[in-house]
Amino acid sequence: MKYSKYSVVIIGSGAAGLYLAHRIATQKHLNDGVLVVTKSALNVSSSELAQGGIVAVLPEINKGDSISSHISDTIKAGCGLNDFNAVKHISQSSSCVIQDLINLGVKFDKTRDGKLSFALEAAHSIPRILHVKDATGRAIENVLIQKVRENDIIDIYEDTSAIELLVDDSNCAKGVIVYNRDADSYEAVYSNAVVIATGGIGQLYAHTTNPSVATGDGIALAYRAGAKVKNMEFVQFHPSALAVSNKTTMPLVSEAVRGAGAKLCDTKGNYFAKDFDTRGELAPRDIVARAIYTTMLKYGDDHVYLDISQMGIEYFRNRFPNIAKSCEDNGVDVSDGLIPVAPAAHYFMGGIETNIHAQTSIANLYAIGECACSGFHGANRLASNSLLECVVSAFELADLLSQKNLDAPKNFDEKVKTTLEKYVQDTEGICELEDVDIDDIKNKIKDIMWEGAGIIRSKSKLLEAKKKLGELDSVINSASCAHINECYEVKNMLVVSSLIVDCALKRESSIGAHFREDFNAAGDKEPAAGTTVNSNCGGVENGEVFTE
Repeated sequence: MKYSKYSVVIIGSGAAGLYLAHRIATQKHLNDGVLVVTKSALNVSSSELAQGGIVAVLPEINKGDSISSHISDTIKAGCGLNDFNAVKHISQSSSCVIQDLINLGVKFDKTRDGKLSFALEAAHSIPRILHVKDATGRAIENVLIQKVRENDIIDIYEDTSAIELLVDDSNCAKGVIVYNRDADSYEAVYSNAVVIATGGIGQLYAHTTNPSVATGDGIALAYRAGAKVKNMEFVQFHPSALAVSNKTTMPLVSEAVRGAGAKLCDTKGNYFAKDFDTRGELAPRDIVARAIYTTMLKYGDDHVYLDISQMGIEYFRNRFPNIAKSCEDNGVDVSDGLIPVAPAAHYFMGGIETNIHAQTSIANLYAIGECACSGFHGANRLASNSLLECVVSAFELADLLSQKNLDAPKNFDEKVKTTLEKYVQDTEGICELEDVDIDDIKNKIKDIMWEGAGIIRSKSKLLEAKKKLGELDSVINSASCAHINECYEVKNMLVVSSLIVDCALKRESSIGAHFREDFNAAGDKEPAAGTTVNSNCGGVENGEVFTE
């Protein structure tokens, strides 16, 4: 087994992880450098797929906006389960971070007179979303990837999975065991600053907008090490994924399309959104997703339509070129003005419990981005707050780490040594998975979660899901698969799926993205705060809104 040491180890290569790597490598001298570990290619992440944009609270130029307004919108969308300090901190930090991204080279769209273009999205009281056409996440990722690759202090391990955290008896992280499938080898990476930035859990569900890598690995990694996780029941289903079959990842039809004037209609041509909420298409995502899902069930359809004709087809093609191309690539002709859409798992409000400084319940272990739960989102994420959280949390953590001694550890206690010994022996040849079909198990998990812990839940559905997940857990844990990346991945999927189901059972109410049809009213036995667990317990122009 190979051994190495780094000042900072970052697991994940989305906007949060890459921005942190760039920030810490440029603002502090690091004797042992920075390592970025990603289980696929560097550019594969949910951030890269983010279309709509990034919240920018810039009252100095966006005159109708204010920090208090953004705080209010975020907490309303989150149904009051947000941590106020986290919301305030991220909102207040927006201006600084957005300016830094612009300085780095992110070219946000501008109006005809050269001012930043602010778009409107659901549940925002004012247009405050900066965008780069309909590929904002990719634009940010591309800039950050370039910065990271250009920095000699930063090493990058692609196609490498984080397998187990090294945690000593004092509950302090000392590094991580990683496995590189190309080299077919383990490596012990020692560090006094381990950061999990692995993104979300969308691939636990049969229908999702998330990339294939979004299997909850970082959350499972932290949970197994004893870190607390929180709000695991809150899974956001995006109302409008492109309804195409046989897709591991369903293409997203951004919230911004509805913000620009698109309307929802059923397959019979009836506009239905305002039957569910007076805000119609711009109600919070959980409401719109349930409206679409309920309408689909009513008629036995697998989709509804997004009517873009009112904004004009050419305007749509120009404003949303990537979505238009995605439709074309999937055989959807937008010239008739109707795009078939359906809900899909999109974002996770739960995750590894952190404070506003990204610190977890394990010393020297940090979590940022979608895998973390700081309380910013509450029970339901406000549109385009995700990229903002990623960059603000990374910015904040870089400042925190720059004040610490980041020299890699040299001495370890018996607990760490025992963990290391598990991976020292040559394990070649013990990876055969006789009579175990990993892909089949993954697909079963996805179906179980979609049916039992999806958009509309109940005690009976959740208990059935719990039973089925337990049966799959018994199958996979009886297999010997130490070197197979897919085996690690499916075990992580089972851990996180079980946590979601358990927490959904405990919350006997409907609130935000967690909807129990057997507890329709929020407040029925509703706890005052999120559910925390750890490993020891169970002006409008052409449809676009601009602000000058």
